[in-house]
Amino acid sequence: MNAPQNTAKAASAKPDRSTAHKMFMRFGRKFRSKIAGFQSRQSLIGDTPVLDKAHFPEFKVLEDNWRDVLGEVKEILQFRDQVPKFHEVSTDQKNISKGDEWRTFFLFGFGTKLARNCAKAPKTAAMLETIPNLQTAWFSILAPGAHIPPHKGVTKGIVTCHMGLIVPKDRENCRLRVEDEYCTWQEGKIFVFDDTFRHEVSNNTDEERVVLLWHVDRPMKTPARLLHKLFVAGLKKSSFFKNPQKNMETFEDRFEQATRDAAETLEKMSTHD
Repeated sequence: MNAPQNTAKAASAKPDRSTAHKMFMRFGRKFRSKIAGFQSRQSLIGDTPVLDKAHFPEFKVLEDNWRDVLGEVKEILQFRDQVPKFHEVSTDQKNISKGDEWRTFFLFGFGTKLARNCAKAPKTAAMLETIPNLQTAWFSILAPGAHIPPHKGVTKGIVTCHMGLIVPKDRENCRLRVEDEYCTWQEGKIFVFDDTFRHEVSNNTDEERVVLLWHVDRPMKTPARLLHKLFVAGLKKSSFFKNPQKNMETFEDRFEQATRDAAETLEKMSTHD
């Protein structure tokens, strides 16, 4: 009679995935706060909310060929409804991504190339692969009237980059605020910012906004770079990484099936003609 009770106690003592995830997130917040100051001092590009893109000459290939990127995302947008919302990919983002406001088409996720998605944007993917220390990259699609509330990124060890692709005509009413600085998108132009500063996005227009968004490692001195690599390695072992990775693969399947179905439909229509 005691054995089942002991087994039950052992099972109840073992934290479930949700509890383990919460424990990791709490530890992560404390750990990040402790190393953020160190990373700031070790930064080779300063520590301001908005950063000078001149520190990243390797980004020029994207600006020089932005129309190729635009052409590829327009093809993807033909299947907009099959592009997942951000909170469908990463449930940790449910506080800042709601409804249909924010969709994300991932090309690279947490250092992993999504080969089938990249096949839908081969020129963009090839250019991104030339960028050293790339972590993630996706097309970020923001609906008219959308608002992403203030939030902060997970580590000062990376910086966030945006290149405007489809920008509302009233671009002054579609902008990113990083602390007290405001950035507006321009087609084919890049800006870089530190997302550990509180930031938010507002699209107070009746048009869609589309950008190419990517993360790269912050240029830092060797001790901070090594610490950042250890942090990222730990992150990749957690559900914070594993769950979105699984979800990205699922939505990659869904999008590929949608495009295949569309191609088959077109083929049938042309046969009947």
